[in-house]
Amino acid sequence: MNAEFDIAETLDVKGASCPMPVVKTKSATDDLAAGDVLEVLATDPGSMSDIDGWAAGTEGVKLVDQEEGDDVYRHYVRKTA
Repeated sequence: MNAEFDIAETLDVKGASCPMPVVKTKSATDDLAAGDVLEVLATDPGSMSDIDGWAAGTEGVKLVDQEEGDDVYRHYVRKTA
């Protein structure tokens, strides 16, 4: 676990393919408080660029980290507003 932030919630979208990881991530971040970090667990390699692009183009969220390992892609999205 990354020491730079605390994870408020984990979203498991393993097995889902584009665009569902982004759709579910957006829905989950809507329910977070400002400053909370959502951990997203995905198996779709495209989620790395998809979630990065979504976060970059979406106000109120920031992609703080991504990790790849053991066939699982981890994304950490902070709600900023």
